[in-house]
Amino acid sequence: MLGAAPGAASGQVFVATQPKPEFTIGPLFIRANVEPKHGPIEVSVLWSLVVPATSSGSLAQDLYLLWPGEVDGEPVAGPPDPEIRRTVEARGFQVTHEGRLPLAARAIYSGRDRPKPEPIAGGAPFVTFTREAGPLGQGAPASWIRIRWTPRLIDRAWLIELRMRLTGLRRQKQATWLENALWGERHVVTLSFNDVRTRATFPMYLAYRDRVVHLADDPSQLIVSFADADHLKIHEVYPGSSQRRSSETRRATEIVSAYLDPSEGIRPQVLSVQFGYFTGWKAWSPLLFATVFFVLGNLAGPLVTMLVKTVGARLQGRIQFGPPGGAPGQRETGTIVSREALALISPGETTHAEVLKLCGPDPEERERLSEPGRRTLVYRGRRVVPHRQRRLGWLATVHRWDVEHHEVEIELEGDRVLDVQAQVNRTRLTQPGPA
Repeated sequence: MLGAAPGAASGQVFVATQPKPEFTIGPLFIRANVEPKHGPIEVSVLWSLVVPATSSGSLAQDLYLLWPGEVDGEPVAGPPDPEIRRTVEARGFQVTHEGRLPLAARAIYSGRDRPKPEPIAGGAPFVTFTREAGPLGQGAPASWIRIRWTPRLIDRAWLIELRMRLTGLRRQKQATWLENALWGERHVVTLSFNDVRTRATFPMYLAYRDRVVHLADDPSQLIVSFADADHLKIHEVYPGSSQRRSSETRRATEIVSAYLDPSEGIRPQVLSVQFGYFTGWKAWSPLLFATVFFVLGNLAGPLVTMLVKTVGARLQGRIQFGPPGGAPGQRETGTIVSREALALISPGETTHAEVLKLCGPDPEERERLSEPGRRTLVYRGRRVVPHRQRRLGWLATVHRWDVEHHEVEIELEGDRVLDVQAQVNRTRLTQPGPA
């Protein structure tokens, strides 16, 4: 499934202003809210800072969030920040977009006296930048986001929330038109943390790697929420340890989450979900198509069988397969009594047992009630002889078929032969036909 996921998953790295920061990030929640309609996906990043008890000195410093991808969001009053623009341009990047993202502090306690979210004035200024175009074209963009210091960052009763809209988070999975018709369109949404593998993010990470803020031991998660779960089909989830559950606060919402392991360091941790929304008749499409194929299969079965038998019979009547010097491929059915066997039968001398031995043990027997002691043994057979026309190796075409109908009547009186009658009827056919 990772082969169908976007090549550059959305990831995050927190960077402090000063080297070797004493604090860590925890808890951290990166949530993507997926809707059935196509368009930008709302993403929220909620976090707090964990300060060790042995910390000394001032902790007040700005944070930076390195995000692989282009970001946008609700407009926030204030001009772009020229300082962060100069920072990325000084490293040879090209700024493609800049602005401010909504930033607020949210109380984690619930109840009637719960404080309302506190918007942080000025929001979070950002710039989106790219590297110069290479032989394969323009690389993926990245964003450098500044979070100004606020005492709420170290207040255990509050979490800082950064909201943005991402246009490239949802990617359509490549499929054939038949797969899309049967199962509907499928998409892949991917979240990750500590992913700095793109051409735009890695130089920034390398420049500030001594300022990277690591995760604390507090529970941190990557979360994808799917609205309209009644029409949702989740096909695959990676990693397998991810959890699926229904939302406790939102109706008809499915949640897929994965815990972040702080012991992984800077190693990317990924949550990828392959999903699809179905509406109307597509909800029944697997059953409908299965029913249609079942009906068509039962209807087409006799037609195909008849066609195969007809074509096979025609080919069998027109083509012979065998060695060039072999027998002509004649066919016999029933019992054909040879002329030599008939010559050995002598009226008045040959017995019933000798007739059966010469002609065959299973004749048809007729007896007349008006003539007791007399009975007639009848042998019938059919011989079909092909006449070949052209030959190519072991293959030969058949011009016509000679059909011989043999019938022999042997009349007995008592146990001795009284009379023998034999006749042969010959006809010519283009097909051998049934016996």
